[in-house]
Amino acid sequence: MKNISFKLGALFLAVVLFIHVVLFIFLYTGLLHNRIEDEKKALLARGNSHRDVLEHHFDDMTLKHVALMESEAETKVAVTDANNRLLVYSKPFTEHMKQMIKKKPAVSGKGAVIQGSWRDHPYLVTASPIYDNEKRKGYVYMFAPTASIRSLVDKLTSQFLLAAFLTFVLSIILVFFLSKFITMPIINLKQITKEISRGKHHPVPAIKRADELGELAASIQSLSNDLERLKKERNDFLASIAHELRTPLTYLKGYADIATRPIDEKERLHYLHIIKEEAEKLALLVKELFELAKMDKNQFAITKEKVRMDELLTEIYEKIEPVFNEEEKSLGLIIEPVWACVDEKRFSQVIYNFLDNALKHTNKGGRVEIRLTKEKGTIKLAISDNGEGIPKEDVPYIFERLYRVDKSRSRLRGGSGLGLSIAKEIIERHGGTIRVQSQSGKGTTFIITIRGEAIE
Repeated sequence: MKNISFKLGALFLAVVLFIHVVLFIFLYTGLLHNRIEDEKKALLARGNSHRDVLEHHFDDMTLKHVALMESEAETKVAVTDANNRLLVYSKPFTEHMKQMIKKKPAVSGKGAVIQGSWRDHPYLVTASPIYDNEKRKGYVYMFAPTASIRSLVDKLTSQFLLAAFLTFVLSIILVFFLSKFITMPIINLKQITKEISRGKHHPVPAIKRADELGELAASIQSLSNDLERLKKERNDFLASIAHELRTPLTYLKGYADIATRPIDEKERLHYLHIIKEEAEKLALLVKELFELAKMDKNQFAITKEKVRMDELLTEIYEKIEPVFNEEEKSLGLIIEPVWACVDEKRFSQVIYNFLDNALKHTNKGGRVEIRLTKEKGTIKLAISDNGEGIPKEDVPYIFERLYRVDKSRSRLRGGSGLGLSIAKEIIERHGGTIRVQSQSGKGTTFIITIRGEAIE
């Protein structure tokens, strides 16, 4: 009973049977009504035909001729005078028929059916008045046995019941195959999703259907691919984190062991300085991992407020320019007076990250430039350098977690591979976008676009 194909099949069958029953009832009653009405009209028309003849020749010869015409027919005729006395009738003529014509019928000149019930009476009866110069001379009564109508009704009922039975059987067969046609792909997809939940990300069998089931299969295939990719990324991420943690811990343990040995004080201070640097790198890595974890859980708070972006960038510039000067590199600032709704602390974190990267990857004598411009309803912040640039094949991946362009020099540069992914997340949570333009040997430009307005 819990099987979807059974439920769907039962629902389809109920709907189909309901429609069939309604249609059969309307068709059956309509055909039956029309057939009986045709019998009544034919009987009345026959009576009116005899009446028309008698209106022109109301004599014994004509009366006998009318009775003779109906003597061998299934229908019977009786003709009365104006006082409803029986003049002539076709044989056999029963006492029941005589009783039915004793009352003068209230009919118009066109005649009428005076007994139309076929279920409880043996005859259908019509009466057609005979006139001579608007003077009523008598009536023509026509009788049709209702036994033939009941026989017709029984035959029609049998045919409809047979048709209904065949329709019922065919409907069951049709619904069975239709429900299987619809539900089998769903059942197959259910089994596949179970296997996916167990970690088996094999390709989903293609369902070549241009309908919702085909779209569902494609969606499950896409989901399976995404899960497989996320699983691989998770494993790679954990392996990278293990490596990133193991390296500074190895340095810390190794140099701590050396520092505890009897060595020269100057040498000891050198090793302690290395331990301090490695501890700071480890602390930064843990901090960035903690921020990424909060982002994944949607616990990374962004508190926006109206900020003068030109003043914020000027403040950052004044703080970091001495560092550039110390390394014999120049830092430029080109800004316009604009404001935007941002989290000042988080946005500054992004700027410092980009400037730190630019500082590391720009050679002595190189230049880094901060440019802030306004556009219609938005502001654009570009941080560019003329350093070593990013290889073309690496550009699509630089915002991925733990991705580093130059793995062999990662210890020298000190990066964890998390800064850009955090920066991208922060910008997107501000409702902005970030993109990169880079060329090996010529430099890199990071472009941030967020909503903002110029200050008039």
